[in-house]
Amino acid sequence: RRRQTNTIAVFCSHIYKKNHDVTKTWKGKTEQLLRVDDHDFTMRPAFGGPAIPVGVDVQVESLDSISEVDMDFTMTLYLRHYWKDERLSFPSTTNKSMTFDGRLVKKIWVPDVFFVHSKRSFIHDTTTDNIMLRVFPDGHVLYSMRITVTAMCNMDFSRFPLDSQTCSLELESYAYTDEDLMLYWKNGNESLKTDEKISLSQFLIQKFHTTSRLAFYSSTGWYNRLYINFTLRRHIFFFLLQTYFPATLMVMLSWVSFWIDRRAVPARVSLGITTVLTMSTIITGVNASMPRVSYIKAVDIYLWVSFVFVFLSVLEYAAVNYLTTVQERKERKLRERLPCMCGIPHSKTMMLDGNYSESDANSLAGYTRNQMVPEEEKQEKMVVHLAMSNESNSSRKRGLKGHVGLRIIQNTHAIDKYSRLIFPGTFIFFNLIYWSVFS
Repeated sequence: RRRQTNTIAVFCSHIYKKNHDVTKTWKGKTEQLLRVDDHDFTMRPAFGGPAIPVGVDVQVESLDSISEVDMDFTMTLYLRHYWKDERLSFPSTTNKSMTFDGRLVKKIWVPDVFFVHSKRSFIHDTTTDNIMLRVFPDGHVLYSMRITVTAMCNMDFSRFPLDSQTCSLELESYAYTDEDLMLYWKNGNESLKTDEKISLSQFLIQKFHTTSRLAFYSSTGWYNRLYINFTLRRHIFFFLLQTYFPATLMVMLSWVSFWIDRRAVPARVSLGITTVLTMSTIITGVNASMPRVSYIKAVDIYLWVSFVFVFLSVLEYAAVNYLTTVQERKERKLRERLPCMCGIPHSKTMMLDGNYSESDANSLAGYTRNQMVPEEEKQEKMVVHLAMSNESNSSRKRGLKGHVGLRIIQNTHAIDKYSRLIFPGTFIFFNLIYWSVFS
């Protein structure tokens, strides 16, 4: 038993010493292989020589949000750099690379790439800094980090909400010009990868692609700039339900007043005011969620034209009510000038208030002088008045062909009848033009 106990103790001590020695040996090999302390890594590789090529590729993890008010977008991505630094080369029989975390990055040279037009950006640090450094025996380096960046996107809302927006994320070296650092896409368009699950609530992502060009600064010179471009098309269904469909219903609701009796003043006035106020609320709600641009948007055209239609329906009833009042005033004055018609029954006399029918007018026009009061001159004026109101008299129709417009204005029923056709027809014609232009 004592011999067995001693054997176990020796074995555990051997394992402890072996593991402890391996850790020390690996640490010493790392420092010796990379020779971090033997070089000045504040200078780029091949300092004083030709520009060092730095390849870049990007994998977009998510497109988090698009803000129309702030005109920016937020994107989370994996940014990777590839370059060769012979100062980090090391001999290896297996040709395997060594991988490190962000602690070694502070000791060596890495490209100083930044995001142009960036508002906010950060490297994820949960649970540690999301940075990876991989060094190959021949000195090639892979430097990868996970970043979330919010960048500016100049948007054009002239066709909103039937618009498409193109935004770009721009990468550039901050200190090194194209004479010191050549920034390029490592595999062309294949350098940009996207997650298939990326989706946005209001936009359809149509295309991701890469470009590159030179950027010039008057004080410092020319720089290589890389672009991540993506095109977004806005989903229209949300705005159809929340904006276009309610506005169309309000316009159609305003047409109901054309079928309401012109004497029902409270009904027609309240209906017109309600539709006008509702259209104002819709316009205010749409503009509250948009930036205060100085040009007209497509949705503004539709909403303001709808507002004009609703407002014109209110003015139409104002015109009907006013012309009705004028007509009744004239007829009242005419009745005051006429004597009491004793020969005409009371029912016929009541027909002179402007509401008589065609058959009543014909019957009144056919009375003889013996049935009228003996005042001949005033009787003739009354008969002439009744004959003017007789729409079935063909001879009077031929004499009034040149005054059709005047008759339409005086006949308030005709205004409502024509409005029932003109308003819907004009609005349908406007919709055909609008959707053919902006779709």
